[in-house]
Amino acid sequence: MGLIDHDQHEKQMKIPLTALMLILIAIAPAKTVGSEEIALFVMAGQSNMQGWQGNAEGYPADPTGIDRRVRFWWDTPTISSSGGEWTFLQPQGGRFPKGHFGPEVSFARLLVMNGQNIAIFKYSLGSTSLAHVWKAPGQSGMYDQMVDALNTALAKLRGQGHRITLKALVWIQGESDADGEELADGYGERLRRLIDDFRTKVGGDARLPIILGVDEQHFWVREYPKVLDAQQRLAREDDRIIFTSMIGLEKADGTHLSPGGLEEHGARLFAAYRELTERIRRDF
Repeated sequence: MGLIDHDQHEKQMKIPLTALMLILIAIAPAKTVGSEEIALFVMAGQSNMQGWQGNAEGYPADPTGIDRRVRFWWDTPTISSSGGEWTFLQPQGGRFPKGHFGPEVSFARLLVMNGQNIAIFKYSLGSTSLAHVWKAPGQSGMYDQMVDALNTALAKLRGQGHRITLKALVWIQGESDADGEELADGYGERLRRLIDDFRTKVGGDARLPIILGVDEQHFWVREYPKVLDAQQRLAREDDRIIFTSMIGLEKADGTHLSPGGLEEHGARLFAAYRELTERIRRDF
């Protein structure tokens, strides 16, 4: 490094402080006021994810106002949505006069109580099979529609300066794919393809945590248990995938969880996510 020209140095020091501040501001990286680190959870599936019998008359009380701290985007195609905007955790329109809700409520609240700043993206609709409605990636089915909506939702958050980390996909679905032997036989491969695509092309993480669940006691699943077997097999083969049971949860009818059952289901999903995070910690 060369010697300092002291005369030149003195001239440089005479730059007014206000001018110097303007120079520093001009060259500093832009920072959006209020930008945050946000943990994103994608929750998807059919009726028990949607909350088909989650009558919002029984929406869990929120005395401490946690729901207002949860960013929430939902779409229940043909029924209701958050209008293509982020809002806060709340009942979703349709189904009942006060709306409906699913396991996202207790799941999200427990995450917040565990110290996380979260966003929940929920995309669900009852009676939707993976084979005929969600379809494979690239087949213009409900899965592709969900991914398009998710990309829009992420762009809005990032446009506000927030930094997003996708934490998990929660997939509660499968009963409609147990409607016959042919559908049930192909479910495992279809689900694996969906998970692989979501992990690599959406999440950018081949080891993204996945939480699975299906109603084991649904009459179709009991008759064609290969759907259940497929979810449990994936969980055995991949320690970043976990299967969650619905056995013992209160139901409003033969397959759909009641408001109380949905609240407990969300708690089970949170416990499953906590188990996955413990596995990750043990690996490092």
